Amino acid sequence: MGDDSGLIDEMLRTARTIAVVGLSDKTWRASHNIGRYLAANGYRVIPVNPALSEVIGLKCYPDLDAAQAEAREYSGTGIDIVDVFRASEHVPAIVDDVIRLGIPGLWLQDGVMHDEAVGRARAAGVKCVQNDCIFREHSARPELHTRE
Repeated sequence: MGDDSGLIDEMLRTARTIAVVGLSDKTWRASHNIGRYLAANGYRVIPVNPALSEVIGLKCYPDLDAAQAEAREYSGTGIDIVDVFRASEHVPAIVDDVIRLGIPGLWLQDGVMHDEAVGRARAAGVKCVQNDCIFREHSARPELHTRE
């Protein structure tokens, strides 16, 4: 993992809207449970999955473009973090979207790694975490559990 704890703290404290790419409707999948957890802990979760129209009671968007448009309409500021539950080979295209859309944060879940794409994102000013679990990091910070 090796990501900076200070960066993780900052990302989790300042984010309001998290797009979860690959959020599944299968209740046994980590993406499903982590999406629900994030929503229950004060984050606005935007599911991104072209195969679904709704998941965890939320409208699902086919791609980051549609999710970002909805987030900007809702809050005026857009997505703060893109949380990725996709295989590592999909990361370069997701990074392209994150950079193009001006999204400030990228989080790659456990087992999701792509050093070259993450390097491009960081060079573009995107705060990045890879191969780490947003649930595990958030749950280890009890002071964030009651945030509004």
